[in-house]
Amino acid sequence: MTEFNPPRGTQDLLPPGSDRIEELARRARFLARIYGFRPVETPAFEHTELFARGVGESTDIVTKEMYTFEDKGGRSLTLRPEGTASVVRAYLGHRQELPTPFKAYYIVPMFRHERPQAGRMRQHTQFGVETIGSAAPGADVEVITLGHRYLTELGITRFALHLNSIGDEHCRPAYRTALIDFLKQHADALCKDSRERMLQNPLRVLDCKVEGCRRVTEDAPKITEFLDDACRAHFDEVRAGLEEEGIAFTLDHRLVRGLDYYTRTAFEFVSEVLGPTQSTLCGGGRYDGLAEAIGGPPTPGIGFGLGLERALIAIEEEGAASPAGEPVAVFVVALGEEAAAEGRALVRDLRSEGVSAEASLEDRPMKAQLKMADRAGARYAAILGEQEISDGVVTMRRMADGEQERVKRTEVASWLSR
Repeated sequence: MTEFNPPRGTQDLLPPGSDRIEELARRARFLARIYGFRPVETPAFEHTELFARGVGESTDIVTKEMYTFEDKGGRSLTLRPEGTASVVRAYLGHRQELPTPFKAYYIVPMFRHERPQAGRMRQHTQFGVETIGSAAPGADVEVITLGHRYLTELGITRFALHLNSIGDEHCRPAYRTALIDFLKQHADALCKDSRERMLQNPLRVLDCKVEGCRRVTEDAPKITEFLDDACRAHFDEVRAGLEEEGIAFTLDHRLVRGLDYYTRTAFEFVSEVLGPTQSTLCGGGRYDGLAEAIGGPPTPGIGFGLGLERALIAIEEEGAASPAGEPVAVFVVALGEEAAAEGRALVRDLRSEGVSAEASLEDRPMKAQLKMADRAGARYAAILGEQEISDGVVTMRRMADGEQERVKRTEVASWLSR
C-alpha cells in the first residue's frame, strides 16, 4: 500500500489550515513593516559549524535536535533549527551595504528533531525579528513591544510576559560558579539530564520542567543578584521602557532561554492555555556575543522567534476568532453552452479588475456548481442562465444566506466592492 502520510513530526498544511497560517504570516509582515523591519531570507541549510559555534555546543539544539547531513562534496550541512545565527551571519557578510541598526524580519520554516506533539513539530513556521547593531535598551523594548502587539492583535489574551536579565561575560562567571556550588549540594535531587548539564551548562538546570528539579532550583541563587552596574542599568531601562509602553511583565529568575548566545535581556510570552512544555508562544533576548562567536566583530543584537502553528493553537484554545485569509469573492455558475462562454468572459473581467473569481472547468448542473462554490468558500455565486444573458444581468446569490439580487453584467465588479 502506498504511504500517503508525511514524515513523522511533519504535517501537510491544507485549506483551511493553510489559509489561517498564511493570514498569520500576512499580519506579521504588516506589523513588522509598521515597526520598520525589512524582510530577509537566508538559506534553509547552513554550514553545521555556524550553529555549533553560535548556538552552543552543549545546547539541546546542537546535541539532540539538529538535522545534519553530509553533501556530495563532503561538507557538513544542517537544516536551519533557528533563525538568529543565520541572519547575523548574513548581516556580517553584507554589513557595509546595510543600515545600522539593521532591523530584519523573516517568516520561514525551522527544522528540529524533537519528540512530536501538539505545538511542537519537527518542521514549523517561525516569525522572527532581529535588531542588529544597537546595544540600546530601547531596542529591547521595541522588539518586545512588537511581539506583545502581534499576539494581542491576534485575539490572544491569556498570556504573560516573563522577563529576566542573564548578565554578560563580565558578571555571569561569578553567578555560574555560585550556581554550580548550589547544584552540587543538591545533585541527588536533580534528574539525570540536569546532573549532566550541571557543570557544562548550569543555567539550563533552572529551565528544567521536572518537578524535582524545580523544587531544588526554587532556592537557587538569582542571577539578578550578581549583575554588574552596566547590566543592572540596562535591565532597569528595559523595565522602565516596558512600563512606559503599558506592558505588564513578571520577573522570572528561571528564565535563561536555551541558547548560549543570549546575554542580558531574556524574555518569553507564556500562554495560560497550552501545556507546560509548549506554553511559550514567543521567546527571545539579547545576543551581544553571537557575532564574535561566529568569527565577526563585536556586534550587539536583540530578537525573538514566534511559532505560527503554536500561536494558532492558542487562538483556538482561547476561543478567539480564527484568522482566515480573504475568501474567493465570487464563483460563476453558468448554465448551458452560451452561458458557459459568457461565464468565462465574466471570470476574465473580474480577475482583470482584481476580484478573485472561480468557475467550474466542466459542464455541471446548477446544484453541483453551487456545491463547488460553497467548498471554495466563495462569498457570492454569480448565476448566469438564459434569462440572465437575455436581460444583460447576473443573479448574485449570497452564499451565507441565499439572498439574491440581479446586477447588471457590466457592474458586477463594482457591486462586489461596495
